[in-house]
Amino acid sequence: MGTEKRKLAVVIGGGNGIGAACCRLMAERGWALAVVDLDLANAQAVAGSLGGTAFALDVSDYDQVTGLSREIESALGPVDALVVSSGTFQVKGPAEKLELETWRRIFAVNLDGTYFANRTFGTAMAAQGRGSIVNIGSIAGLSGNPLHAYGPSKAAIINMTKSLAGEWGRSGVRVNCVSPGLTLVPRILERQRTGGRYAGNPGDFTALGRGAEPSEVAEGIEFLASDRASAITGTNLVIDCGWEASCGWQMYGGVRQD
Repeated sequence: MGTEKRKLAVVIGGGNGIGAACCRLMAERGWALAVVDLDLANAQAVAGSLGGTAFALDVSDYDQVTGLSREIESALGPVDALVVSSGTFQVKGPAEKLELETWRRIFAVNLDGTYFANRTFGTAMAAQGRGSIVNIGSIAGLSGNPLHAYGPSKAAIINMTKSLAGEWGRSGVRVNCVSPGLTLVPRILERQRTGGRYAGNPGDFTALGRGAEPSEVAEGIEFLASDRASAITGTNLVIDCGWEASCGWQMYGGVRQD
C-alpha cells in the first residue's frame, strides 16, 4: 500500500513568533509545510528543523503573493491550508502624532497582505473544491486602545474573514480567524523587560493572570485549519487567557484573586 500524501499548509509569517509555533505544531500533527517569511533566513531555520520548504515573501506586494502561489503549487502541489500570521506593529501614542507613513505601512502589511494572500490562495482552493484559511486578528481589533493603526487593521481582518467565509463556503473553503491576546513571543517578553508599551504586567488584566504561550495560540490555529473543524467557518476564536472576560472587573478593583 502507498503512503497517504500529507496535507500541505502554507504558513505566512512562519519564521518567528506565533507563526513559527504554528509550524512546529502542524509538523507534529503530520502536515507538510511551506514556511514563508519576509526574512528568508528565519524561514529556512524553521523549515530546516521541521522538514519543510522555505520561501521569502513581502506579503504587501500582490505580485509577489501571486508568484509565490504558483511557485508553491509547482514545487509542492495543491495547498490544503493557509495560515496568515504575518504582521507589523506600532508603538502606542496619541492619534495626532501617528505618522501617516506608519498608518500606511501597517495597513499594507496587516490588511492588504492578509487580503492578497486570502484572495490568491482562496481562489485556488475554491477552484479545487476544498481548503481552509486561518487569519490572525488580535484583541486590539475588538476594543478601543492607543494602537490607532494596528487595532483598526486587525478589526478589518476579522470582518474580512467573515465576508470571505460567505464568499467561498459553497466551494468547500472555510475561512476563520484567531485573535490572540498578550502572547509571550520573544518581542513581547523583551518589551515587558524594558517597559514602555504596557502599564504594569499585562497578565494582571487577564482572568487567568498570565499571557498565552505561542504554542497555546498555535493549538487554536491548527484546529481551525484541520478537518476537525469541518463545520466551522466565519468565526473569530479569541485566545486571550480571559482578557475580554476580565475587562469589566477592572473598574471594581480587578478579578477575584482567591
